[in-house]
Amino acid sequence: MAQTSMLHVRVDDDVKDQATQALAAMGLTVSEAVRLFLKRVVADQAFPLELRVPNAETRAAMEESRKMMKARRAR
Repeated sequence: MAQTSMLHVRVDDDVKDQATQALAAMGLTVSEAVRLFLKRVVADQAFPLELRVPNAETRAAMEESRKMMKARRAR
């Protein structure tokens, strides 16, 4: 068996909780998702996601989503 290392990552509690729920719905743990991400970086020698600056419409949708999530958590 390959030797493993511990990876510590700091992330906002809400983001972690939401990601944990979303990944669980896909049948993955956060650890499995991180391992998949890193394996793609190694295989492709590139960041596995397209990074772009969001346009005004996307930024507005993101802000609306944040407000909706905040309101939902406040209930």
